[in-house]
Amino acid sequence: MPRISVVIPHYNDPASLRLCLDALERQTVGRDAFEVIVGDNNSPCGLAAVEDAVAGRARIVTVMEKGAGPARNGAAAEARGDILAFTDSDCVVEPGWLAAGAAQIAPGTFLGGHMYVLQPAGRPNGVAALEMALSFDNEGYVRRTKFTVTANLFVMRADFERVGGFRTGVSEDLEWCHRAIARGLTIDYAADASVGHPPRPDWAALLVKSRRIQQELFLFNIERPKGRLRWLARSVLQPALIPSDAAKILRTPGTEGARGRAIAMLVALRFWRGGAGLLQLLGRNI
Repeated sequence: MPRISVVIPHYNDPASLRLCLDALERQTVGRDAFEVIVGDNNSPCGLAAVEDAVAGRARIVTVMEKGAGPARNGAAAEARGDILAFTDSDCVVEPGWLAAGAAQIAPGTFLGGHMYVLQPAGRPNGVAALEMALSFDNEGYVRRTKFTVTANLFVMRADFERVGGFRTGVSEDLEWCHRAIARGLTIDYAADASVGHPPRPDWAALLVKSRRIQQELFLFNIERPKGRLRWLARSVLQPALIPSDAAKILRTPGTEGARGRAIAMLVALRFWRGGAGLLQLLGRNI
């Protein structure tokens, strides 16, 4: 039996899934030490296209309920390993990812690993520069906010089954991690378990991502005590974060030539988040 089960949700992106599985084939642990399970969310490209991308390197579980959370849950339910290692189908894991996570994980603990934005081919545009500077501070998430993104999460299968699966609608990674801690688990950071995520290609794609996260975070927050008051403060304070974020953009290597556009997008995004948050409190759609 494999010691590790890699769980990958997938929806209609077989080209990225192929690259993700290519990276898993380069792991420093032996191939017999892990299995890969793809939870396909009934992709419109069809099962044949998914099977072609997988090329026998993973088991495919078709999950009809929409959402990355149900896709992860469906794949995890088929896992045979003692350790669950979650990543996303558009991610590229580093060769030492599984070895580092497996060495650090222990019963009663779950791990968030290092995340970074992949350097685009050629000169980055403003969106890529913005994400390279500001996206996926997973170490900060783990140490300050006590959660990890599900693109890089390790947990013992027995602990995952005790906590339960991911929810839909709310911010699934944040909600699951808070629930895990409430059930007695502790979170730790795995600095050597590294995963790259591609930047969004343009402003439209970035706004789609931002709208989804905004909606999920709002639903998560209003379930908590004084959540509406905290959401009001979060929304009002969005513009105040611009100077520190702009400084990060200016300091980030590889963003040269796109920093001005990135800062302009940052300003637009911060004001959008603030306004959208106020509309949500009024019960309006964003």
